[in-house]
Amino acid sequence: MSIEVVDGTTHRIRFDAGKCIHARNCVLSKPNVFKANVVGAWIDPDAATGEELVAVAERCPSGAIVVERIDGTNVETPSGRNAVAVLENGPYAVRGQVTVAGAATLRATLCRCGQSKNKPYCDSSHVGVFTATGEFPAPAELAAWEAPGALEVTPLPNGPLKVAGAHEITCGTGRAVKRGTTAFLCRCGASATKPFCDGTHRSIGFVAE
Repeated sequence: MSIEVVDGTTHRIRFDAGKCIHARNCVLSKPNVFKANVVGAWIDPDAATGEELVAVAERCPSGAIVVERIDGTNVETPSGRNAVAVLENGPYAVRGQVTVAGAATLRATLCRCGQSKNKPYCDSSHVGVFTATGEFPAPAELAAWEAPGALEVTPLPNGPLKVAGAHEITCGTGRAVKRGTTAFLCRCGASATKPFCDGTHRSIGFVAE
């Protein structure tokens, strides 16, 4: 899918439909900027302040919305430490100083149901067909944070997502359940130890680049 680029007077909005999971934060919080159910142009960067546009982008879990200044000045920075939120019956919401399959991003929603046609990204194929909790027991002890740095997410061929770099895995509600520098997250949807891989992808013949 193509990326829409819309310039306003001072700010530019990039919208990547291929990453959008229709969380609707944009159209609900700034309907004058992101106009739902209209014919033709539906994004108007000049209908809000730059700070308001950045706030909308930061609430976009998939990274489908990116806001830039026309003069090239960066307006978004990584949001604190790297985090992977496991969403109830849904994808992994990753944010921070992140690289996914070699592409740098600040936010991304990654498939964990195994059904997305846009792997490693979520395309909402989980809706109505995938059931998996986003809540997990609190650990007996939560490890200390490692030194901050970049987080690299690599989809392993026909296997899990390899997460490398200091990060925190949280429930969808934000409660931390694991900290570390390496994790292998299920993306076939069938692991008995979700969100972590248990090798089930091999027995079910999961295929994904």
